[in-house]
Amino acid sequence: MQVTSLLSRQADPNCAECGHDHGALAHTHTNVKLTQTIVGLIFVLNSFLVDWVFQRGTTVAGLSALFGACILGYPILKVAFLDLRNGVLSINELVALGVLASAATGDFRTAGIVAFFMLMGEIIETRTAAGARASIESLVKITPTKARRLTGGREEEVPSSELKIGDVIRVRPGDNIAADGVITSGQGSLNQANITGESLPVDKSPGDPVFAGTINLTGALDIKVTKAGQDTTLGRVRELILAAEKTKLPFMRIIDQYMHFYTPLVLVIAALVWAFTKDLNRVIATLVVACPCAFILATPSAMVAALSAAARLGILVKNIADLEAAARITAFVFDKTGTLTTGKLAVSRLNPVGDVVPAELLRLAASVERFSNHPTAKALVQLAEEAGVPLTPATDFKEAAGRGVIATVEGARIMIGRAAFLKEQGITGDLMQSVDLDEAAGFSLLFIARNQECIGWVGLQDQVRVEAGQALKELQQAGIRRLAMVSGDRKPVAERVAAEIGMPEVVAECLPQDKVEFVKAYKAKGYRVAVIGDGVNDAPALAAGDISIAMGAAGSEVAIHSATIALMNNDLRRLPFLVKLSRMARGVINQNFMFGVCFIVGGLAAAAAGYLNPIVAAILHNAGALFVVFNSARLVRQGEELEPLPTATEPPDARGPVEPAGPVTLTPQVA
Repeated sequence: MQVTSLLSRQADPNCAECGHDHGALAHTHTNVKLTQTIVGLIFVLNSFLVDWVFQRGTTVAGLSALFGACILGYPILKVAFLDLRNGVLSINELVALGVLASAATGDFRTAGIVAFFMLMGEIIETRTAAGARASIESLVKITPTKARRLTGGREEEVPSSELKIGDVIRVRPGDNIAADGVITSGQGSLNQANITGESLPVDKSPGDPVFAGTINLTGALDIKVTKAGQDTTLGRVRELILAAEKTKLPFMRIIDQYMHFYTPLVLVIAALVWAFTKDLNRVIATLVVACPCAFILATPSAMVAALSAAARLGILVKNIADLEAAARITAFVFDKTGTLTTGKLAVSRLNPVGDVVPAELLRLAASVERFSNHPTAKALVQLAEEAGVPLTPATDFKEAAGRGVIATVEGARIMIGRAAFLKEQGITGDLMQSVDLDEAAGFSLLFIARNQECIGWVGLQDQVRVEAGQALKELQQAGIRRLAMVSGDRKPVAERVAAEIGMPEVVAECLPQDKVEFVKAYKAKGYRVAVIGDGVNDAPALAAGDISIAMGAAGSEVAIHSATIALMNNDLRRLPFLVKLSRMARGVINQNFMFGVCFIVGGLAAAAAGYLNPIVAAILHNAGALFVVFNSARLVRQGEELEPLPTATEPPDARGPVEPAGPVTLTPQVA
């Protein structure tokens, strides 16, 4: 059925001609239809309630059912009329016939319930149309509309759209960068996860490139514009989303392929029954028993049940076509940062030097870092809070943007930062002598010095999700043939994560367009691809996949809008469950169709032969519809066996008995 056509027509019949954007208007009309559907359902349910509380067959119950059937049936009958007026004979007329046949016997409740299921299914599908528009709106939000352009040594605020190649702009701490460019002066740390997917902030200095849409965390930067407007990396992301959306094929329903023959066939059968028997009761019985409620409810009832089961486990499905398509997926392509990892820095190593114990090292570091907004500082302070380490007041705090911090604690001068920063402050000796971690593998190293003497170092890294390995194994057991991780992060970092979780294929240092090409290459080999991501850089690949899944709770709005499925609780074990649920839903739909065929063929034969009168036909019709609904309802309880998301072991108490000079390994924490 295509009630969607009616909803879109009501938005504005001249929408295609005026050339204006009617997204908001269409959204308003969709809300009106949802309200109308709920009101109609209340009237139908009220008729059952009146019969149950008072007396069956009362006038109030009958009128309530009639009002509900009229409210729910009106949009269905109207779209069927419009199709007939335009010379189109489709499933819309079939549904209208079902509603009218139910109402012809006075069974307004059945007519209302049938109309409700169809309207709900169509309303769910119409919500998907706004996805691409919302993606672009989200991109616009993270792109600054103003920029500080330097002209003659003075700052002037100008619209970002006026920036040209060669302009120099100033970006202060906390600002989004308005255009692609190269730093001419200044140093700072940039969060590039939106574009490159890198999990750690990147320190930038003169000569380094920067991207539009990335965030300057610390330091003031002067940037010479190399690309502006649609030519920036972020602008190309937007264009890729639009291009990928256009390549998507619409979901073709089995009913729509065949049922446009059904309406004229039933009318011909009814005419033949009248021609041979002249028995009006047989004709009415034929029309009633031929009412295809089993067919009509076969897909919506199963999908509503599957959607309910998915929503209970935190799987938000915005496009029911993707829920059905998940059963045919043969390859999964994952982003790394924020998808297979938590996307947040956590302390993984504390290594004291000399007579300093881990608790003392953590206390001094966190006491100073609590005044900084840098992600590494927040990770240290969080660990101190979790371990119950009391902090000490610090004075004379100073921060070198993106390089390190200095403060006085208990009369001692404490310095924290990278090795180069400490050496600039006069710290001598081989700081890397006791380090057994490789920064190229995704570790961020901070050294702590007290009164010009290094007392230890801290290793931080983006933590792998604890359930990632289990989820990959379950996907392989479910018959998924290819699993791959495509990341914008450095190769050693990506390979470390892949080895830790058992990912068989990994591609690193990919820009958004590279991810799209990777997905297209998989599809060209015959795979049906599901793409899972969370950032702006993932949005084009999400739009290019056969289905797209966003890590909803931690992901960007762009990824969520570009995808049609979101994991709201970020539990990757929901992915194999989604595949299994989709396959079960397809099986239930096939069962419903088979039952519907047998029921209608048998019912038509019995009605034509005179074995069914209209009342018995109506009873059987309701029984058939109930069978389909109850068969679909089995899906609602799926997934109850899933255990809660496992939690990581609490980090060892830094105050506990640890060898004074030995390194401490901390258990990764789940964000």
